[in-house]
Amino acid sequence: MPLTPTDPELLMRVRMEFLEMPGMRLTRSQARRLWNLNQTTSDAVLDALVEQGFLKQAADGAFLRQWSGRSDEWNGVAAFPTIQRASYESRQP
Repeated sequence: MPLTPTDPELLMRVRMEFLEMPGMRLTRSQARRLWNLNQTTSDAVLDALVEQGFLKQAADGAFLRQWSGRSDEWNGVAAFPTIQRASYESRQP
């Protein structure tokens, strides 16, 4: 049976790839080759994962996890080091 973009196993497989490799960035073409999918199915899977909030598409067109803990991948993370540093500094005698 051919895989479809809504196949839960296919969506889970793609999710697991991104979870197992933090910081992974793939173009549409790279994703197609990695998962051996046709263009329509690959594009639909990527778009579905963006719609679900699991992936985001960067300005350069690459797909990456919405948040994986790297400050250069998600704008909201950039504030965390400042907060942690401020908390640490406030505890100093």
